[in-house]
Amino acid sequence: MLKPLNILGDGTPLNLPGAKLRYYESFFNKKEASNYFIEILNTTTWKRDKIKVYGKTYMQPRLTALYANNALPYSYSGIKMHPEKMTHILSEIQNRIHKVSNNVFTTVLINQYRNGNDSNGWHADNEKELGKNPIIASVSFGSDRFFHLKHKEKKELRFKILLKSGSLFFMEGETQTHWLHQIAKTSQPVGTRINLTFRKII
Repeated sequence: MLKPLNILGDGTPLNLPGAKLRYYESFFNKKEASNYFIEILNTTTWKRDKIKVYGKTYMQPRLTALYANNALPYSYSGIKMHPEKMTHILSEIQNRIHKVSNNVFTTVLINQYRNGNDSNGWHADNEKELGKNPIIASVSFGSDRFFHLKHKEKKELRFKILLKSGSLFFMEGETQTHWLHQIAKTSQPVGTRINLTFRKII
């Protein structure tokens, strides 16, 4: 059973065993969130790639895009993505995030969850391009979706947090070493969610 994660929405750090999380519930106000959602939805070059899971190939259950300040590719689940040049609006969002993070991000992986059938299975952001103990900054626009966490070894540690439109969520420290996360499918009626995950590719 996934328990609701009691995490303050003002960026106060929450330290789970082997993890560090920060959540800003209203990092962008409602008008900003709505405007960013519409702009990114309509101007992003969306793709739907095939992914490999346990040796089998599937169509990815969401749309994605990669943008960066450099030309370095990013690989996961058998996919190698080559970035497009960071847009003005993505740079604007990135610069806002830099004001509350010591990490300088280079790349943003964008996910579009079109409805409750779109998802992202259990995984850790631990690809070699991200280096040791990467910091992931996750921005949400559009419909709210639950973000699930589970410890890799302590099976009883399973949590969920509702990521709201306009929110900013950080995974820091050794989170990717000890924890998995996902956006699960839901039978509840939900609209489109756009998720920007900023990271540093080295």
